[in-house]
Amino acid sequence: MMTGKRLVISALVLAVVQIGFLSWIIAGRAAILRNGKEVLLKVEPVDPRDLLRGDYIILGYEISRIPVKMIADIPPDKFSSDDTSIVVRLKKGADGYWTPAAAWFGKAPTPAAADEADISGHVTEGWDLRGEGMTIAPDYGIERFYLPEGEGLAIQNDMRVRPFGIRLALAGDGTAQIKALVDGDKTLFEEPLY
Repeated sequence: MMTGKRLVISALVLAVVQIGFLSWIIAGRAAILRNGKEVLLKVEPVDPRDLLRGDYIILGYEISRIPVKMIADIPPDKFSSDDTSIVVRLKKGADGYWTPAAAWFGKAPTPAAADEADISGHVTEGWDLRGEGMTIAPDYGIERFYLPEGEGLAIQNDMRVRPFGIRLALAGDGTAQIKALVDGDKTLFEEPLY
């Protein structure tokens, strides 16, 4: 009889822990969207469909290809990247879009100024750090944007003829969340907080 009660109590405790963990993840994402520094990036579309989740666009940005010469803290004897984090410092351009200005493996040595923002990404092992004109491709977790069913292909085709942007919210540690897909000054799709 005691074993049955312990099993029920264990199941309830496990359920509460799981609900708490999911709530923590959702609240963290919402906090970034609500309070994060907003930046606008130009996008380059790649692919419009996911069979399980519906229409989406894979997004590329100017920050998707960082020139190795922009990374300020590469040791002289380092020939290829490790599996590590990267911070890319963005500066706002006259056109309203933010572009990369500097980058560091690990952490930025100084805080971003008021007209700058830092975005954190991840670099996989093996990128060439010594070749002339080499670039690396960090992953920021903002490379996909899901759309309502039937919208992906039309938007992807439009992206090929005029510039679109993604409005991001950046947390203090550089974690990015997509806030909205924009077409010029018009917001097409906005992410809900929850």
